[in-house]
Amino acid sequence: MFTDSHCHLYQEYYDDIDTVIKESTLNKVNRYINDGCDQKSNEEVLKLVNIYDNMYGTLGIHPENVNDYTEADLKFIEDNLSNPKIIAIGEIGLDYHYSKENKDEQIKLLERQLQMAEKYKMPVIIHSREATLDTLTILKKYSAKGVIHSFSGALETAKEYLKMGYLLGVNGVITFKNANIKEVIKEIPLDKIILETDSPYLTPEPFRGHKNSPAHILEIAKFVADLKNVSLEALANITNQNIADLFKINVEN
Repeated sequence: MFTDSHCHLYQEYYDDIDTVIKESTLNKVNRYINDGCDQKSNEEVLKLVNIYDNMYGTLGIHPENVNDYTEADLKFIEDNLSNPKIIAIGEIGLDYHYSKENKDEQIKLLERQLQMAEKYKMPVIIHSREATLDTLTILKKYSAKGVIHSFSGALETAKEYLKMGYLLGVNGVITFKNANIKEVIKEIPLDKIILETDSPYLTPEPFRGHKNSPAHILEIAKFVADLKNVSLEALANITNQNIADLFKINVEN
C-alpha cells in the first residue's frame, strides 16, 4: 500500500472526498498528506484530518498567495502545529513563474515560515518554481528539513538538496514523454524520494487531461519501479519508510 505524500483534497476541487478516498484505497493507496496553501485551505485541512484516520495535514501559505495573507493567517498556522495530525509546514516556497515583482515579499514570507519550522522543529514542504538559486540560498540559512515538492531540476540541484537533508517529491510529471526528471531520478537513491500526486494537478499518463486523484499514485509507482528496476512492494516499503522517518508517523499498513 502506498502513501500520497502531497495532495490538495479540498471541496473546491472534489465534490465527494469520501469517494476519492474509497477509489484510492482500491488502488493500493491508504494514506494521504493533505497540503494547505492559504487560510481557507488550511482551515479545511484541519477539519478533514480530524474526519479521516488515514489523512495527515500540512499548513502553510503558498508563494502565489503572498499578496493576500495576513498576520492572523500565520498565527493560525502556529496555533495549530500542536495538532498531532499536522505533520509539516507547507506548502511554502518561491514561485517566479508569473511574476518576480513580489520577489522580496515571497522571500520574506518563506523565511518567516522557515523560522516557524525551526522554532517548532517541524518539517517543511517546499515549492520552488523558476527560483532555484534563491530557494537554495534561503534553505541553507535554516536547519529545517523536509521535501522539495514536485522536483523537476537538474541532477546537481538534486544533489544540493539531498546534501541539506531534503527528500525529493516525485509525481506524475515523471511519466510525461519529454520529462527530463526521468534521467535525474535514475541517479537518486530510493531512500531519498517519496511519491506524490499534487492532486488535482499534474495527472500522470495515461490519464493526462483529466483531474488527478491520489488513486493515480499507483501509475507513478509503476513507472518509478520500472525505472529503478525494483518491485512495487519494495518501492512501497522504502518510500513509506522515508515518510515515516521524516514526518514521524506510523506507516504500517
